[in-house]
Amino acid sequence: MATSCTQRPALQTNSSEQNRFMEKLVAKIFSFYDEHSLIDVTFKVSNPTALVPAHRLILAAASPYFENLFHGDQGNNPLLEINDIDSETFERLISFCYTGQTLITVNNVGVMLKAANVLQLDEVITNCVDYIMAHIDEYTLRGAHTLERETQCQLLQQKIIEYAQRNFMEISRRDEFLNFDVEKMQRILESDNLNITGEEVAFDAIKRWFNYDVPARQEQLPLLIACLRLTQFDADFLLTQIQPLPGCEMLAFRAITWVSKPEARTKINLRFTEPRRVQAISFIRQPEAQPNMRFTEPSGVEAFSLIREAEAQPKINMRFTEPRGVSAANCVEKTLLAVCSWSNPKFLQYNKDEDKWQEYASINYYHMGYRTILKDDNILFIAGNIDIKALNIVKSWNIRNKTWQNLPSLNQARCAHCVVELDDKIYAIGGFDGKNVLSSVERYTNSDGWKFMRNLIVGRHDANAVGLNGKIYIIGGRSDRKALKSVECYNPNSYTWTSCADMTDYHHLPAVAAHKGHIYVVGHCFGSRAVERYDPQRNTWSKICSLNTGGGFMASVSLDNKLWAIGGTSAGKTLVSVYDEENDRWGQKFSFPATDILSCFVVPVALLTSK
Repeated sequence: MATSCTQRPALQTNSSEQNRFMEKLVAKIFSFYDEHSLIDVTFKVSNPTALVPAHRLILAAASPYFENLFHGDQGNNPLLEINDIDSETFERLISFCYTGQTLITVNNVGVMLKAANVLQLDEVITNCVDYIMAHIDEYTLRGAHTLERETQCQLLQQKIIEYAQRNFMEISRRDEFLNFDVEKMQRILESDNLNITGEEVAFDAIKRWFNYDVPARQEQLPLLIACLRLTQFDADFLLTQIQPLPGCEMLAFRAITWVSKPEARTKINLRFTEPRRVQAISFIRQPEAQPNMRFTEPSGVEAFSLIREAEAQPKINMRFTEPRGVSAANCVEKTLLAVCSWSNPKFLQYNKDEDKWQEYASINYYHMGYRTILKDDNILFIAGNIDIKALNIVKSWNIRNKTWQNLPSLNQARCAHCVVELDDKIYAIGGFDGKNVLSSVERYTNSDGWKFMRNLIVGRHDANAVGLNGKIYIIGGRSDRKALKSVECYNPNSYTWTSCADMTDYHHLPAVAAHKGHIYVVGHCFGSRAVERYDPQRNTWSKICSLNTGGGFMASVSLDNKLWAIGGTSAGKTLVSVYDEENDRWGQKFSFPATDILSCFVVPVALLTSK
């Protein structure tokens, strides 16, 4: 029995001694599994029949399913049968319990998710859901919906809802949209982040859904109409389009009252809880008694007896009175905002309609070697250098108000480093301190400020980093004077860096972007035109069509479901290139008016036009 002297020590994530111990321990545990040494349980799995040996302690620590199994009546048996998972999938998941890694493909993601759901392996569930959403074109949305219904996976359901909200205008035109149940429709439509150009888009989608099966959906229609921002419609639209819909009469008149009589708003409870109650109103039952539905003067709505009745019955109400929100993370229409020039940088915004760039702002900032990142409605300037002295300062520039704010400083002064955001946390990785190449990593949260995390395997500067599928990838750069092909991946759940497959070329100060489930590395500042694509599931790199540009600083982003490369010169011009995946070639946009682009961000158009 354990005694008090075996208390669990506090974790020191920057302790190299502890890191080495943990790595050695994990490697030894896996070698026991690989060699079938000290095995204390064996599973008999079917389809096809196979015997899978394992260690109870490891499986119980990895999954509450196994912990409960081993504590149950049959838990002490040396041979246990598994009947609802095929042998190949089961072996993959047992291996995951030891290594934290498993191969997920478009062909096995369904069975892997179902099995992980049974075995309560949350990390595998997350990886499967991330894979599905990253490959939504391959793994069709209809298939994802079917899988969600079969597994009742809450995470997949949430991700599908978020995907539908982001891509609503496209999704609402698909056939599978017509089969959404009313609960799913409500969750999509009530969101402030619904990506639509106007409330009419959502209204038209509801009508299409409703007309697909009118008898079955007549009672459900008011629930969906109540999700609209009805106060954004004018009175004519409310009377001619909303009021005639079954069960929606009171909703229309409530919205008219809200808009036309501000003094009555305190009488209206803003939550619609009884959408079907309006069917009992005599106004609906006696259409011949309806008044003329035309406004002849501004206060005409006061003449409607139904309005007076609506004001007297606060239990029948609306849910939303404000327009849908706009933020840097979600917007109806998005564009590009580029940061150019080291000293006194300029912000250039892209006008998609005119296919040209124009200055958004110019600021006074005199440092070099800093890195920038978009966080909400702010661009953070992180560290950098003056002459050869590295800095640890962090400043935030608000895009809307064009104002500065100081943030907590880094623990380590650094320049030529990487910055990346993952799960609402900001990471500063590697770089140079003026004398030495750094392998240290810091993470920032609003609550804790900057804290050291696990060091890189290989220290590097002038690399680039990107977040994908819940992990961070740092790519290329230099270590001392040596250019690197190497790539490392950080798993925030295990606080570990692992080596990935090397790139085919060296990339120094590359442009990097996550796009459709892959990572793209686009050229580098010393003239390379090569473009490589990384498949994180297969851990492989492949080359695609090279750019038609020469050297120079570059940035790469994913916008409008396309990969963009901004920067690089040709015939004395700095170009903007867009990748045509179907034909594997780059097309050109309007030339860029600056040669030293430092970074580029996808932002809402409304963010740049708001006052």
